Amino acid sequence: MSETTRSERDLAYFDAARSADVVNARMGPDILPRMREVMTIIVTHLHAAVKEARLTTEEWMAGIEFLTKTGQMCSDWRQEFILLSDVLGVSMLVDALNHDRPEGSTENTVLGPFYVEDAPRYENGTNICLDGKGEPLVVRGRVTDNEGHPVVGATVDVWATNDDGFYDVQQKGIQPDYNLRGVFTTDARGEYWFRTAKPRFYPIPDDGTVGKLLAALGRHPNRAAHLHFIVKAPGYDTVVTHIFTPDCQYLAEDTVFGVKHSLIADFRKVDDAAEADKLGFNAPFWAVDRNFVLARNEDVGRNRRAAGR
Repeated sequence: MSETTRSERDLAYFDAARSADVVNARMGPDILPRMREVMTIIVTHLHAAVKEARLTTEEWMAGIEFLTKTGQMCSDWRQEFILLSDVLGVSMLVDALNHDRPEGSTENTVLGPFYVEDAPRYENGTNICLDGKGEPLVVRGRVTDNEGHPVVGATVDVWATNDDGFYDVQQKGIQPDYNLRGVFTTDARGEYWFRTAKPRFYPIPDDGTVGKLLAALGRHPNRAAHLHFIVKAPGYDTVVTHIFTPDCQYLAEDTVFGVKHSLIADFRKVDDAAEADKLGFNAPFWAVDRNFVLARNEDVGRNRRAAGR
């Protein structure tokens, strides 16, 4: 009997000592190479984790029940599995591995589960705070390439929670539709600006399985105060990012690990009545200047090839 035949025979039946090898050997010969690679790694590490933890039958069934309930929590506007990925740091890890841009480019962070496509497009300067809650904030900035040239016609898609800590989609019929959401376009100098409300910290939805997991781990559900942005333009790598307020008590313990040093912005309190009047605000108000640096697609591709991806 050949060594190949003996090896195939040895992996035909379950063996706890080589359980991952037995399972991986069952894959067919014609599957996609990337599927084979990824599933081999997942099965290998999953079996190793079960062995290291020496899971009991009851513990494994509790895990299955947890995942089942996580799926049952999902709806058109709520994605409990994204929340699970977020609080385990996996979303940030996958994002970091896939957005290695040239030095000086704006860094990515997690998209989050409450992004809504096709938000209204507004003229620069529009106030997107439709419920009138919170402290007024003006956001100004510029979008450039890595050489400092303006990116004209870039879209700046922004969204945030209201001052009660909820996104509009979480409070249908309570908040106005598209409250604190809008898409702006950079002008001939690459500049954009809009009016909104200063962000505040808020808890991720913790009435489901993810909330119960956080409680069991002794963790809170709070996200550090932030504004979401998607900044994109033809020929450039799209940036999905946040800006964070420096005074938030949860800045160093954001529950989804979304904070990076470069994303902490300088929010300034302005007590100038004349300037406030120009903006349609009452003094004092908040102001933040935030520039975004987009990397060209070819430069990002060059970086990835150099890294072997």
